[in-house]
Amino acid sequence: MIQYPKTYAIPLSLRHKDWLIAKAHEAMTAALPHITDVHAPQSQGGIHDYYSNGDYWWPDPATPDGLPYIRRDGETNPDNFDLHRQILRAMGTYVVHLACGWLLTGRQDFAGQAVRLLKEFFLDEETRMNPSLDFAQAIPGVCPGRGIGIIDTIHLADIPFAITALESSNAMTAQIKSGLTDWFSQYLTWLFSSPNGIAEKNTTNNHCICFYMQSAAFALFTHEESILRLCRQEFKTSLLGQMNPDGSFPQELARTKPYNYSIFAADNLVSLCHMLSTPEDDLWGYETEKGQGIRQAVRFLTPYLLDKSSWPYKPDIMHFDAFPARISFMAFAGCRYGIPELVELYDRLPPESPNEEARRNAAVREPMLWM
Repeated sequence: MIQYPKTYAIPLSLRHKDWLIAKAHEAMTAALPHITDVHAPQSQGGIHDYYSNGDYWWPDPATPDGLPYIRRDGETNPDNFDLHRQILRAMGTYVVHLACGWLLTGRQDFAGQAVRLLKEFFLDEETRMNPSLDFAQAIPGVCPGRGIGIIDTIHLADIPFAITALESSNAMTAQIKSGLTDWFSQYLTWLFSSPNGIAEKNTTNNHCICFYMQSAAFALFTHEESILRLCRQEFKTSLLGQMNPDGSFPQELARTKPYNYSIFAADNLVSLCHMLSTPEDDLWGYETEKGQGIRQAVRFLTPYLLDKSSWPYKPDIMHFDAFPARISFMAFAGCRYGIPELVELYDRLPPESPNEEARRNAAVREPMLWM
């Protein structure tokens, strides 16, 4: 079972509880998603291998076949393959909503459907996803997959917490739990040993933040203490080192979507802080010698979440109107630092954004499972 701090919890409004139960009912009748439902035509992998294209890569108009693709930062190519990304996120969303429904109502059918989803997606031979990401965010004419594609699995970070919530149900057997633990253990091994995983780990922006965020979630679940120690070390050194002393992220501010990327980096760093903090090593209060810490990131970003019109930097090239959307940053940091305005904002925003970009960037579906 995952052990994590339980020193604070987000108060769920009656409105949000009713919404979660309604979403659990929807998940009961939804088609079960599997990676094997769609094979990507350009993938060099097999039917069990996850595949996606890099978002900001477009056909070159100067070549007859458009190859190799060229980069247009911040501009998403709508024709790129992202069906596996949608399938993975749908699976995670259904499992999370069903696990929450199980916790809120005690209905065994909710738990049973969640476990069935998990078993088919991760374990069954015909429909399972391989525990690797060799072909994520491929670029036609350039490469079959890249390390930065590992950011596509940030939505798997919810799954260990959902599994833990389901352990008290009749549906979660010891055999299924063992199989799921083994899948995430294999994926962790791949993350830290494959060329793509090593490349992503060594990035210096939001990508390595997301690498360590999901690695910590999986390591908590599989009890990989050495990886958890490494995550804490990297949090205190390289990850906080991305931050200015005022809590801003200069590499994200330099992008064509500075508001979106600043929120995204801070949100995942806060999730990592929440998971890694212990009574003996409380990262919420940690600061580097230069004064970099999570408190500074929260202090920098909070005014612009509460009032986006005060944002002093350029607007995002796309999707600027979609943010802020509900994110776990508001719940985790608002409760931990006692900032009621953040918790109220979390409760006030729609539980599910109508904007695809906002939904994709929210790694944590339901903080209640994490708290």
